Amino acid sequence: MENSLIDSVGNTPLVKLSESNVYAKLELLNHYGMKDRVAKNILLQAKKDGSLKPNATIIESSSGTMALGVAMVGTALGHEVIIVTDPRIDSLTLVKLKTLGANVHIVDKMNEHGWQGARLEYLFELFKIHPNHFWPKQYENPNNPGAYRPLANELMKELKSIDYLVGAVGSGGSLCGIASQLKLYNKDLKVIAVDSIGSIIFNQPLKSSRLQGGLGNSIKPKNVNYEIIDEVHWLNDNEAFESTLRLGKKEKIFAGNSSGSVYTVASWIGKQVGSNKVIVAIFPDRGDRYQDSIYNKQFWDENNLKLGTIPNNPTKVIEGEAVESWSYLTLRGDSIEDKESKHTSIHRV
Repeated sequence: MENSLIDSVGNTPLVKLSESNVYAKLELLNHYGMKDRVAKNILLQAKKDGSLKPNATIIESSSGTMALGVAMVGTALGHEVIIVTDPRIDSLTLVKLKTLGANVHIVDKMNEHGWQGARLEYLFELFKIHPNHFWPKQYENPNNPGAYRPLANELMKELKSIDYLVGAVGSGGSLCGIASQLKLYNKDLKVIAVDSIGSIIFNQPLKSSRLQGGLGNSIKPKNVNYEIIDEVHWLNDNEAFESTLRLGKKEKIFAGNSSGSVYTVASWIGKQVGSNKVIVAIFPDRGDRYQDSIYNKQFWDENNLKLGTIPNNPTKVIEGEAVESWSYLTLRGDSIEDKESKHTSIHRV
């Protein structure tokens, strides 16, 4: 038995998917999602080092799971919590935040840096009103990636080895934090990032109109460690949402579009590298907050979304090439397809 809800964060299930060599870490089964780990680690460390002072107001910018994690942990520790978000926030998340006792401020228009930029601009104004505040700074706080060391250790308790890690990128904390710890066990681990088309994290043109939430960014977070990432895949809105429906139908996992996108990429990698390799996919978000979008036929019709859009294979691109559908870029070493081609050639000889 745990002493508090905060103590019970983590130790999420690891399940084998129908692809024999792909394992999914169900971070979506934390109380409010994967960012529960981040909120817990950042706020407890801040209490410990004194940067989160008694009676300080915690103020953070988020449109999803980070907001919920901060609201849960922050209010449980006795602090006022203010969440700055934007109109993309879903009604269920809004209800949860208010139930947890958070004060929610919604910006009404984006600036030249998109919704994230507008939220940060508003955030700075709140700092003037609340001088005794604490800002978790999820995009640059090292205690964000640091929160995922326990997750990596949980994986290694259940798997003898991991060859490929596949995860979505938003703040950069989860994928880079897990990868850096797993590389202590296997220095040859291949790290695959999954991003949304319209996100600028990997130097793509910004599309503030993108429908996806939970992954991608309109700013470049400092917690993205590019040196540790071997390959990046981008999926567009239609592909991401259809991937999410496929994940529910085939694997019976009711998830959000970050998990759906990761599922498609991890499944493809599993087919490329062979059954002797172990692929771990991180599923961060569950589907309840997407009941009015991904899981709503009217939303699909209104946004001209269609089934049957996911290609069998992604398109390989070069640095600087703008993408519109599922594509990937190799950042370090050989691409997965090239490595498999070399392996097949050697085997045939």
